[in-house]
Amino acid sequence: MNSHNCRVCGLYIEELPWGASGDTPTYEICPCCGVEFGYEDLTVESTKNHRERWLTTGAKWFTPKDKPDGWDLEKQLLQIPYSFK
Repeated sequence: MNSHNCRVCGLYIEELPWGASGDTPTYEICPCCGVEFGYEDLTVESTKNHRERWLTTGAKWFTPKDKPDGWDLEKQLLQIPYSFK
């Protein structure tokens, strides 16, 4: 499991969203999908629910200024940690 990737959208996050141990969330907000690490991604079910809402509403960036040029949603979704797919 890549501990640097958002459990909802797969975005690479420099600061480990769930800490080095994988069980200490930062409670920061993902600039892509808007999930609060440790809240909406606490369980596999809540993670999938947040992802479904985000995708069905257009997969818009929570912080549009952080969206990279040439962003590829499908490629990013492949980076979701396996146990949260």
